Amino acid sequence: MKNLILLGPPGAGKGTQARTLCDTFGFVQLSTGDMLREAKEDQSDLGKKVANIMAKGELVTDEIVIGLIETKLTSEENNNGFIFDGFPRTLAQADALGDLLKTIGKEINHVIELYVDDEKLVQRIVGRFTCSSCGELYHKTTKMPKDPKKCDVCGSENKFNHRQDDNEDSLKIRLLAYYRDTSPLIGYYHVLNKLKKINGLGSVDEIQGEIRSVIS
Repeated sequence: MKNLILLGPPGAGKGTQARTLCDTFGFVQLSTGDMLREAKEDQSDLGKKVANIMAKGELVTDEIVIGLIETKLTSEENNNGFIFDGFPRTLAQADALGDLLKTIGKEINHVIELYVDDEKLVQRIVGRFTCSSCGELYHKTTKMPKDPKKCDVCGSENKFNHRQDDNEDSLKIRLLAYYRDTSPLIGYYHVLNKLKKINGLGSVDEIQGEIRSVIS
């Protein structure tokens, strides 16, 4: 069993690669966003706390997120490993995750950084859109659906969605947050000899091939 972290700026392709790895190797994708939404709906003490915080529009603390991750890691029956998506984002979160994994006898085996030139990143993000039914990702220049009104994967018609924050101004703000808070993790995991850099500008299959060579 191997556990992975995918790092990279918004639009680098982390979500696409994570979904492919899950489908191919049976990894479980641990998305903080998904876990928070699930917790909000359940009736556990932690879930009620999350629901209350989100109802007030406040930020969920690292302690709560670590608690949700611990629940997933200890309850999910999976022998193929986990992919961490959206966590850690800061050095403090990386330390907390490392401490948790040691406690439950697990570790991060590989940290993969998908690096992309900022100008290319803008082109990629501004042109992307998704199927709101199944989440399949498309792009106006590199990956249009065969039928422009119909999703190739689930067949839904006229269900395509373009995120409001997928524009150049919003991207600059998101990149600033990434370089300020998350990019220090690259050095952090390099020191731990866990980091592998992969050019995120290749095709989906090319990048997937490089990731497979790292984890195999």
